Amino acid sequence: MKQKIAVLLFALIFMFSLIGAGKANEQPSIYAQAENWAYLETDKAAAADVFFICPTVYGGEAARFNMSLDDTAVKGDFLRATNMEKGIYDQQTRFFAPYYQQAGLNVYELPIEEREPYLSVAYEDIKDAFAYYLERYNEGRPIILAGFSQGADMSIRLLKDCFADEEVNDLLVACYAIGWSITEAELAEFPHLRFATGEADTGVIVSFNSEAEAVTDSLLIPSGTRTLAINPLNWKTDSTPAEKEANLGTCFTDYSGSIVTEIPHLCGAYIDPIRGALKVPDVTPEMYPPVLPIFSDGVYHLYDYQFFYRNLQENVEVRLNAYLEDAAS
Repeated sequence: MKQKIAVLLFALIFMFSLIGAGKANEQPSIYAQAENWAYLETDKAAAADVFFICPTVYGGEAARFNMSLDDTAVKGDFLRATNMEKGIYDQQTRFFAPYYQQAGLNVYELPIEEREPYLSVAYEDIKDAFAYYLERYNEGRPIILAGFSQGADMSIRLLKDCFADEEVNDLLVACYAIGWSITEAELAEFPHLRFATGEADTGVIVSFNSEAEAVTDSLLIPSGTRTLAINPLNWKTDSTPAEKEANLGTCFTDYSGSIVTEIPHLCGAYIDPIRGALKVPDVTPEMYPPVLPIFSDGVYHLYDYQFFYRNLQENVEVRLNAYLEDAAS
């Protein structure tokens, strides 16, 4: 009996020594350093937080497929791109936006099967930043998770991974994963994910991809696939069209985030029942070209936020108020 107790004690001591050694060898998070955050609004008083993930601004180089956190020029572009979308989210919230080793545009020129190593590098930074934020800054506040393009991809990855924890998932106001695809198969694989069904439900994903009516294939929605979408003009997930009169304001911002042009009622929208894309009439590809070579004419990816700026801004407030009212009841 004594021998068994001695063996058990030895095993426990050995186990705890391994755990202690593991902790001793852990590298401190780079997100303990303020310079690794584009925004770190720890001193602002607000009822909720936004954790925002910037879209792709790094073009990539021949020998580098991920942005360097030491590249001050690209970090400047990163901050400017974040500013252009920040105004949608920061009305009643603190804003947190980490710099991360995002994948360059050149990654998206690779075959799909070759992209993941570079996207994984980006995601590990995002996961580290979110874990640091959650431990040090959140203090139980509701979270609006938001991103555009690659930032939306990273948002969905984070949702699948870290929000599987029920206590964390309970903090989710909504995940605005604009400009990326999410499918029914993914919801089935990750049961804690829920897609939005209206304008005020919470703990849900809000996503859409804008394109011209003639588009049948894109980098974001390849031909033969279907993504989920919600229409930001009527907050429906079916193909009910919303006329342009429902568009509260298309806004084009400068690099500081200031609105330099606002156009009420620019365009309507409806969801294509086959592709799940958000079809945008009333404008043309000539008026709003794709700009980036990875997108074909008629893919309005760069305008996802701008076309529906005021409607999205209003909806963030609606969902946050719904969350706070439910939490108070």
